[in-house]
Amino acid sequence: MLQPKRTKHRKTFRIHHDKGKAFRGNKVSFGDFGLQAKSSAWISARQIEAARIAITRRMGREGQVIIRIFPHLSLTSKPIGVRMGKGKGNPEKWVSVVKEDTMMFEVKGVSEEIAKAALKLGGYKLPVKVKILSKEESNFKNGGK
Repeated sequence: MLQPKRTKHRKTFRIHHDKGKAFRGNKVSFGDFGLQAKSSAWISARQIEAARIAITRRMGREGQVIIRIFPHLSLTSKPIGVRMGKGKGNPEKWVSVVKEDTMMFEVKGVSEEIAKAALKLGGYKLPVKVKILSKEESNFKNGGK
């Protein structure tokens, strides 16, 4: 499961994910096809891992999967049945803050049909609406750079 090796603070403030679109990391950079978020949410390390497994299983032994998001934010919770107050709870899970238009996964080294089918399966595992883009489509949409 993905989580940071070290952090400056064990318990972090909650970062809002519903403000604005991603202006960095929003196009296909490393692969041929990418899975782009069309809504914003927190995506947990378990969900990232489930999507990665679904994509790699569909692709078989060929190609490469690039994960573009990492869960840096710790979410805390208190045990059930504990009264209010007495400080913040313990870290329970790690999440990645994903804004709209963030490129989450990329695939290279496989045909278009396999890549799109694999990314579609991975998108089912995530709590956001997704769109599958090719490198040409993402560059054209972002000004042709």
